[in-house]
Amino acid sequence: MLFDRYRSRRVLLTGHTGFKGAWLAEWLLQLGADVVGYSLLPPTRPALFDQLGLAPRLSLHVLGDVRDLAALKQVVIETKPHFVFHLAAQPLVRHSYQEPVETYATNVLGTVNVLEAIRIAGMPCSVVVATSDKCYENHEQNRPYREDEALGGHDPYSSSKACAELVASAYRRSFFNQAEKGIAVATARAGNVLGGGDWAVDRILPDCIRSLQRGEAIAVRNPTAVRPWQHVLEPLSGYLALGSELAATREGSAKVRETAGAFNFGPDESAHRPVAEVVTSLLGHWPGTWLDASVAGALHEAQRLQLSIEKASELLRWKPVWSFEQAVTATAKWYRAFAYTAEMKTDADEVASFTREQIARYSEDARRAGLAWAGGSVRERVSENHGTVLASEVRTEIQNVARRGSGGTV
Repeated sequence: MLFDRYRSRRVLLTGHTGFKGAWLAEWLLQLGADVVGYSLLPPTRPALFDQLGLAPRLSLHVLGDVRDLAALKQVVIETKPHFVFHLAAQPLVRHSYQEPVETYATNVLGTVNVLEAIRIAGMPCSVVVATSDKCYENHEQNRPYREDEALGGHDPYSSSKACAELVASAYRRSFFNQAEKGIAVATARAGNVLGGGDWAVDRILPDCIRSLQRGEAIAVRNPTAVRPWQHVLEPLSGYLALGSELAATREGSAKVRETAGAFNFGPDESAHRPVAEVVTSLLGHWPGTWLDASVAGALHEAQRLQLSIEKASELLRWKPVWSFEQAVTATAKWYRAFAYTAEMKTDADEVASFTREQIARYSEDARRAGLAWAGGSVRERVSENHGTVLASEVRTEIQNVARRGSGGTV
């Protein structure tokens, strides 16, 4: 179970001030981890990192650039992490056309620096490098890509993520393939994510929310593009499961040689939907309109992208938990609760509590689905962990029991 694996363990999380990084930091804190964050200032305003009030709740909050090897090395040596999740990146396709050098420096050299700092420190740890589903040489075929297929990328962002995959592979084979080192490195390739607290520019859900807040029609620049949509908790559960498996099997066994590699974390085939359908589904929760803003000669963006998740299912016993509709619903509920103003002056405790409730609900649904990473029931966890359990999970379980006993009302 993740709770047992990460509790009281030191975790270095790069990119913790970003959207996915903030969700992962919150989840790790709820798992009892000792979280060290290393990142630039939050990239947006508002920012989920600030909304959750994460800075004072971390063991160490370091403002630093992954392009700074000396600073990274110092943090790794001083904190001695058991786990490293490398999420720091320039994450936007269209921005990579405007700033290709920044994109390659951050996504490629940044990955080199993280792995080099770990190599120099020489301390046993499990490392998960988050890349992207866009790292594949995409031929726009109507089939899912497997982890052993060719890497590539039309735009600088996609290409930089393919390069990061090659960097991780080279470091793994050159420096971390000896059992006595105790360092295991894997990469995680995730699809397009939905979730509350994403305020980035040029991403469809944040763009939708900003338009809805202003009472404007949503301008959709690529309505027919098909993507593997999933809630942000889906790939994060994959990252956590992968890190846990690396830690459990990094003694040089055949299993760790299988686990220390690349993994896709995507949704079921039914969640591969065109952008227009995502927008329409959101408008079922927040009334508004949208318009087709596609133009001839626009910057190239992939029209079709699908991921095979067979490897994660077989080796990690991981699979998606929430359907496409559940992912959109959870996302809409988060924004409807907290997208009041651009200043986002909502109380951080309230935002954190709501976010933790969504993590708890997702984890409980995963447990009910029998997924290995979710472990046993809440009652079993209370017994096994001497009464230590998330209060939000207990509340969720109580509510579930009440619903079953009261015909659906609480």
